[in-house]
Amino acid sequence: MDSVKRLMVGSAKRSDRMGETLLPKWLALPIFASDALSSNAYSTQEILLVLSLGGFAFYAFAPWVALAVILVFFVVVASYRQNVHAYPSGGGDYEVVSTNLGPRAGVFVASALLVDYVLTVAVSVSSAVANIASAIPTVHDHSTTVAVVIVILLTLVNLRGVRESGSAFAIPVYGFMIGVYAMTALALVKTFTGQVMEAESAGWTINPEATFTGMALVFLVARAFSSGTTALTGIEAISNGVPAFKEPKSKNAATTLLMLGVIATTMFASITWLALRTGVKVTENDADLIGLPPGQPQKTVIAQVADAVFADFRFGFFFLTVATALILALAANTAFNGFPVLGSVLARDGYLPRQLHTRGDRLAFSNGILVLALAAIILIVVYQAEVSGLIQLYIIGVFVSFTLSQLGMIRHWTRHLLSTVDRGERAKMMRSRVINAIGFIMTGSVLIIVLLTKFTKGAWIVCVAMPLLYLLMRAIHHHYERVASELTPDENEVMALPSRVHAIVLVSKIHKPTLRALSYARATRPTVLEAVTVNVDTESTDRLIEEWDARNIPVALKVLDSPYREITRPIVEYVRGIRRESPRDLVTVYVPEYVVGRWWEHLLHNQSALRLKARLLFSPGVMMVSVPWQLESSERAAEKPLSQGPGATRRGEPVAAVAEATVGAEFDAPTASAATEPGRTP
Repeated sequence: MDSVKRLMVGSAKRSDRMGETLLPKWLALPIFASDALSSNAYSTQEILLVLSLGGFAFYAFAPWVALAVILVFFVVVASYRQNVHAYPSGGGDYEVVSTNLGPRAGVFVASALLVDYVLTVAVSVSSAVANIASAIPTVHDHSTTVAVVIVILLTLVNLRGVRESGSAFAIPVYGFMIGVYAMTALALVKTFTGQVMEAESAGWTINPEATFTGMALVFLVARAFSSGTTALTGIEAISNGVPAFKEPKSKNAATTLLMLGVIATTMFASITWLALRTGVKVTENDADLIGLPPGQPQKTVIAQVADAVFADFRFGFFFLTVATALILALAANTAFNGFPVLGSVLARDGYLPRQLHTRGDRLAFSNGILVLALAAIILIVVYQAEVSGLIQLYIIGVFVSFTLSQLGMIRHWTRHLLSTVDRGERAKMMRSRVINAIGFIMTGSVLIIVLLTKFTKGAWIVCVAMPLLYLLMRAIHHHYERVASELTPDENEVMALPSRVHAIVLVSKIHKPTLRALSYARATRPTVLEAVTVNVDTESTDRLIEEWDARNIPVALKVLDSPYREITRPIVEYVRGIRRESPRDLVTVYVPEYVVGRWWEHLLHNQSALRLKARLLFSPGVMMVSVPWQLESSERAAEKPLSQGPGATRRGEPVAAVAEATVGAEFDAPTASAATEPGRTP
């Protein structure tokens, strides 16, 4: 298994090589901004899908909706540039809100972000599969399987480390950017030269589902706006990833945010303009698109635009289609970087299991990556990789974090203004507070619109999931605090010695592991030492007693009766009986075991000692001591080179512990159906 792991994720890295994983801006952009950049592949489509409910004439609102989305985008970018300077430690919105609004609000924001990261993976990968299906229709019938495979591949790449995943994903991200800008440039040339650009669906008609006037029209446009704000997802990832940037970290992160804002908004505006210019038509239901061939799924907006612009240059069409599918799949990489880092911070603070806090062999937060992948796969399977269903759950979490983060930054600047005297610094702080105040108003407004327009469409699931996750994290934190309180010694705490030590060596037969356990137990010089066996077969027990006496072993052998041929229960009851009679005594149970080197050898041996350990684990004042005996197969396993890295053991060198061997329980009373006699002590 270790060899397979090395093949998949590579050799381990030393902790002192952490600096090698830091990212320059050109590499940080595709890693942390791939989600926001890839949103351009479907954000325009989401706007048109909603407007199509009123018919093709409602597409006239699309430019204004897109302009509103761009305005919000730049306000959020400007706000987060304040965040990365004020809180560069990587906690992002969670740290901002926890510091300024309290830990409870911070945990709620964290729950919103965690949910949104999972949805980012599910939506991005499902959208990638939909774009692949636009070019290769047969993929549509296997979309769920393809999406799951893509998530697994992304997981393996991310397990290799942040820098390695960034290097692998940089080319597709920059390829998508080049493709969109090349398409826009060619479209401008064709427009100025009078050449016709017409989408496949330009001649089709849309059958409106209803008539929208008055407040219904306002609600429809608001819903289109809320769908278009999917373009903003992923902005917060840069504030969470500040520690991954090269020095100066905050400055590089802020510059990357500005680059993201300029690139993403120009691409979004270009695709929206081209969709309207080429006459693209899309609907939520295939039946409402009159002219769509029966049985043919609708192509995505960006695929139709590329087909129209690159009509006489098919390579350009396939290049952009492939690049779009790749960046949509790789957009999940933003979540694969944001979720594990946030999970690590939450685990450090005691709100998530502590296993999420530690880095793996490749200096990535491996456990967080695996948890994210599993959750995303479950969502993809449940929703059958349908983007239209998953998109309704999207962006609520991210706008919750946007809004509370801006409110937290307003309080941050207000608090600092009270203690700052320098007029220049105060002017900067007041300007920053104004930016965050505008951000709070706009993101709060968008959050309300999103909740009103998407709640009945499936967003209620997220509204339930976030509080549940919040309560779970609070419960985990309460558990850790309670355990810490129990384990913390008082100032006058003393190490009280037990009155006596009662040592018990478990015996099934007389062999080398048993003799070693007896020798070790005697060497500890306990107050009382006895050997204990369980009588499940009278003849075998008699032979054991005879051999015990013949060898003249200087330890008393106690035989426990077991009329129902049980092994664990008589020993547990005997040990607990000693504790009841002498509560201040310490009972030490020595278990002879042997170590095997092959996995299948472990299956061939009785595991009664493991069951016994599990039962006695809950008995206070009882210590379990394993006395191992290494068989030849375990010695050969120990000679194999250990995983990797400095200090790894090479073939032939001594080892302090058997890393690759499996411990098999040696304690096993003979099994037979013979009647048993009452317990006796020779």
